Amino acid sequence: MLTRRKPFGWLLLVTGVVSWLASGVLVLDRLELYKDPNAITNCDVNPWISCGKVMATHQAELFGFPNPLIGVFAFAVIITTAMVLLAGAQLSRWYWVGLQVGVTLGMIMIAWLWSQALYAIGILCPYCMVVWAMMIVLFVWTTVRNLQHGIIPAPAPVTRFLADWAWVIVGLLYLGVAASIFFRFMNLFLGGGVG
Repeated sequence: MLTRRKPFGWLLLVTGVVSWLASGVLVLDRLELYKDPNAITNCDVNPWISCGKVMATHQAELFGFPNPLIGVFAFAVIITTAMVLLAGAQLSRWYWVGLQVGVTLGMIMIAWLWSQALYAIGILCPYCMVVWAMMIVLFVWTTVRNLQHGIIPAPAPVTRFLADWAWVIVGLLYLGVAASIFFRFMNLFLGGGVG
């Protein structure tokens, strides 16, 4: 099962590396924009798909510095945790509680950034969407792992249900994000202007 030490380590490694790389690219693009505000980032495709335009908003610096810096540091923790698990180490309960808190806060931030991108800014950042996709998997499976190992107390039927349906939950969350993007930009997808 995916919540055992080694499979879960691989899940953390894949989601952590993909998210760390996407965050890193965004940091490099942001540094380029600091040097030249007119620079074109590598994902500026059109007026509705543009990392550069998203970076120009106040939402891109939630705590007074570029959001992707949080990702660079946070996903380094995920990668390190993965390597520790793959090396065979056992982690203490306090570590798993801390990881759950961090992943949950990350998911809350991603949900807020998703809502801002769609409904306030009206522009999508492809690298941000990669991080959204990885965070969904990371959050769902970290939660299931911690339920199964008793880090998060819950009745056995709840834990079993969530474990059995974890990938379905991930799929439904992906479907929800994709549907929200489609309906927000429906006129664009169907050949009209932006709605």
